[in-house]
Amino acid sequence: MTKSKLEVEIFSYGEYEHWDQSDRSLPRLIKITDKIPARIGTEFGYVLRIRKGKGQKLSYRIDHPPFKDADGNVTPSFTGEYFISSNDYEFFLGDCIWEPLEDKLGKWVITTYHEGKVIAQKSLTLL
Repeated sequence: MTKSKLEVEIFSYGEYEHWDQSDRSLPRLIKITDKIPARIGTEFGYVLRIRKGKGQKLSYRIDHPPFKDADGNVTPSFTGEYFISSNDYEFFLGDCIWEPLEDKLGKWVITTYHEGKVIAQKSLTLL
């Protein structure tokens, strides 16, 4: 039996309302844009809509401007995994701006992978 092909679309992207990760609902979109006004607490990223993927795994990477952690080391890209729990699945992938603001400015690239292949990617610039 052949495996059905995963269907993926970037449903929305840009600036979102504050998101509580413990809440199952997705954050509400404020504005579709690739230029994000940099304010402490601003959420930004994208919502992916995925069909025909139940039980499969996605991985992601968020590349960001070089900023330092508490020990003074440059923070690596953020990476992680998502497991698709239904055949009609949506999830938010992004970040929130925190202090200090100045080192977060610039280009952020959000990429989602399935079986090692890029299935979604968006560049957002914090201004």
